[in-house]
Amino acid sequence: MITSELPSTLLKDTEFSVLDVETTGLSARNNRVIEIGIVKVKNLKITDRYSTLINPGCDIPYFITQFTGIANSDVAYSPSFYDTAEEIEEFIGNSIVSGHNLSFDEGFLSCEFVRNGFEPLSNLSVCTLKLSRKIFPSLKSKSLGSVSEYLGIKNRDSHRALSDAEATAQILIKLIKKLSKEKGIKTIQQLVEFQTSVVPSNQLIKLPKDIHDSIYSLPDTPGVYYFLNKKNEIIYIGKAKSLKDRVRSYFAATTVGKPKKIVKQAVKIKTEITNSELTALLLEAESIKLINPRHNRQLKKYGNKYFVRINKSNKYPKAEITSKFDFDGNDYFGLFISRRKAEVVLDIIDKTFVLRECDEKEFKKGRKCFLADIERCTAPCIKKDDPDYFNELERVYEFLSGGNQSALNRMLNKMKNYAANEKFEKAAETKQVIDLLLSQTHKSSLLAEPVNKANVMFEITEGINHDYILLLEGKYFIKRSSNSGKDSFEDALDDFYSHTIQTDINPTEEDLEKMKISLNWLAKNRNKVRIFYLKEFASKEELFNAMNSNKSSSKKSTKYFNVKRLVIQNSIDK
Repeated sequence: MITSELPSTLLKDTEFSVLDVETTGLSARNNRVIEIGIVKVKNLKITDRYSTLINPGCDIPYFITQFTGIANSDVAYSPSFYDTAEEIEEFIGNSIVSGHNLSFDEGFLSCEFVRNGFEPLSNLSVCTLKLSRKIFPSLKSKSLGSVSEYLGIKNRDSHRALSDAEATAQILIKLIKKLSKEKGIKTIQQLVEFQTSVVPSNQLIKLPKDIHDSIYSLPDTPGVYYFLNKKNEIIYIGKAKSLKDRVRSYFAATTVGKPKKIVKQAVKIKTEITNSELTALLLEAESIKLINPRHNRQLKKYGNKYFVRINKSNKYPKAEITSKFDFDGNDYFGLFISRRKAEVVLDIIDKTFVLRECDEKEFKKGRKCFLADIERCTAPCIKKDDPDYFNELERVYEFLSGGNQSALNRMLNKMKNYAANEKFEKAAETKQVIDLLLSQTHKSSLLAEPVNKANVMFEITEGINHDYILLLEGKYFIKRSSNSGKDSFEDALDDFYSHTIQTDINPTEEDLEKMKISLNWLAKNRNKVRIFYLKEFASKEELFNAMNSNKSSSKKSTKYFNVKRLVIQNSIDK
């Protein structure tokens, strides 16, 4: 391995090659590699993959076949390691090599390279097993399966090289983000030094008595924690999925950066338990704005919020991005935490559907434009009536409400037609749109209707006590979000079913902030959420009966397109 000066490259700019090998046994000297999978990571995203079966030149033991599913017949016509060595070297290049229990994989690869007349790899390396041991000392097992499960990473084909490499790559990305946020580790040099530091993982720094007593009585539940200084001032507020694990991590001997500064100034810790991670997030955001702690930088102000608006001011509506929300007759979809995320969705709409993109001034000229010539608009500007436009608009509403299937089918067919007619540049452009569609699956569209028309209850089912959130056309109400504060949840629900006319209908900045936090968390944790559209129930009693019978709204369950990326990728490649 490289032992010279470690690079100061930022982790976000570092390229990693995350690898995994399957073998005929456990001895690198006596056994052989039968499969290798490598996943490239750049900008903390998976960017490329390499995978091949390898003919080991010997029989694969029965127990290995049972374990991996790889039989002698599978590798009979596969290349030897000698045939793949240069490809592997070229794919890895000068990147940082990573793996889970990397020494095992590196040992086999080194022996294979030397055995076949090549120099072994000398790349700098990062082992996710070593990192996991330091970051998750309380996790009983640090195996790939255990860490994957702990971080919510699915490995659909475990004990196969590419699938294990993909899971390891996702672990690496999450660990780097966690270390960057919690310990200020920003460069590859800092990461390697953290990995190789010899510090007992359970060792804590010397603690003031009040803090010592506090951290050993912390519950393993979601909540918000407050660090206080000698003047009894709150200097930092944070949220945790597990108060016990999160707060204790501040006092590890390996703590660096801002957490270390907070620990030096703190003499007391207070906590507030919540029912779920979501309500901890909401309480954290609210408390930071109210208290303005010295060491909190984010969430002190209401951040930007973006919607995709269907602007109905023209007979032929168009999709556009806005940071404003109003009851102006238009429909609003979102809410997006950044303009970039909204732009991705708008880009998909523009390239997948054939709505107009021109402004009002251009539309009034009544001239067919370039977009109509390339079939990206139905050209309603030159028609007295354009029913095709409204059919297209309906498909856009379906897409914005979570229905990706028809959009995906359309783009797949378009790409295949381009390929069949040898318009390969157009086919490649269409494939990029398909990738965008796949990347947005289950991210942006939690609601099956525009935000300005959504009257919906969310039930968060994690934890002992469930949380309940009410979204009434942009107004936000939460039940039992914390032990303090007024709860107007029941009143809002009663007003809806009694058809009470509200004079103050516009959501506040606080409503929009809570909506942004909630919709993004709920979209990422769909398996922990039940959704009830209020208009599907005649009364509050009928709604509660449906909740008690464990039934969600029918509308929710049929709207979403679920797909395995590799299956779609195979159909694209064909």
